[in-house]
Amino acid sequence: MRITTEQLQQHLARELRSLYTVFGDEALLVLEASDRIRARARAGGYTERQVLTVDSGFRWSELSFAGASQSLFAARRILELRVPAGKPGTEGSGALQRYCEGLPPDTVTLVVLPGIDWRAQKAGWFEALERAGLVIEAKPVARRALPEWLASQLREQAQEAAPETLEFIADRVEGNLLAAHQEVQKLGLLYPAGAISHEQAREAVLDVTRYDVFSLGEAMLEGDVLHLARRVDGLKGEGVAPALVLWAVAEEIRAIGRVLDGMAAGRTPPQLWREARVWGASHQALMQQNCRRFTKEQVEAAVGHAARTDRMVKGLIRGDVWDELLQLVLRFAAGAPAKSLLNRGKMAAAARAAERNQPALF
Repeated sequence: MRITTEQLQQHLARELRSLYTVFGDEALLVLEASDRIRARARAGGYTERQVLTVDSGFRWSELSFAGASQSLFAARRILELRVPAGKPGTEGSGALQRYCEGLPPDTVTLVVLPGIDWRAQKAGWFEALERAGLVIEAKPVARRALPEWLASQLREQAQEAAPETLEFIADRVEGNLLAAHQEVQKLGLLYPAGAISHEQAREAVLDVTRYDVFSLGEAMLEGDVLHLARRVDGLKGEGVAPALVLWAVAEEIRAIGRVLDGMAAGRTPPQLWREARVWGASHQALMQQNCRRFTKEQVEAAVGHAARTDRMVKGLIRGDVWDELLQLVLRFAAGAPAKSLLNRGKMAAAARAAERNQPALF
């Protein structure tokens, strides 16, 4: 069985299982989920803790030995297995499957993994973990879900903020969840319990935003042009290569075109995602919700625009590459004239630059 980190607290309030596997790309959420499981186990009388880390010198016989051994000092214990590389190898795969077939009594086993791809999730060892216990996936917090995540973090320290203040904080911490957590903790140290005003947030929260070039496509699907303008501005400021940005944008445009073709041909969603190479549940959900607002004509025009931008990136024609990239993503995302959208993008970038007391980038 598999749940998300958001569902874990409700599950632990009901029961405690003998095997948990926590994995995901978001290290902070993996750590928080593991802490919650350990705390619930300790509250249930599992007072001893043993940690095994799978490194270069680790022997998988240690796992079976630890499972078979009984504590001399406590009736119940937590056995934690950390696999930093994410893949146990052939020997580890067999050891994990055998361990799952005979879980030790009076033991809560916690397996901690980093993010692993879909192939590893189909492996026998991972499926054995999922059959024998509960798997918790620490998914990255999407931008649209970030204000609610921030609100939940504030609630844990008896604070709250208005929706517009949460949006402001989200803009400053997007793509950097660990820093976001630290900024929320800072608010708890600076201000008493209760409401955090917009002025207090503006004074206290640093701009620690990090933009992922590979999430540009999802932002285009959502059609939020001001958010897109901030992303392009941020990627430019971080020194990301324009060629990489153009590749990510063009791939998403082509994927939307393939999905539209597949829908017209009556393909089922699984066929659509496979043929269009749209991976990840969140990306697929966004595509399903938003792809109908695009047309083949928009896709073809955007592909042509991308080709012109590519020539500009290669120095074959003159122009401001970042300005052209901004026009491309805004024109395609909103389906409106590029000139008016570019003006809105300039306004967003200028507002963001003013917050930093820096000159605008346009």
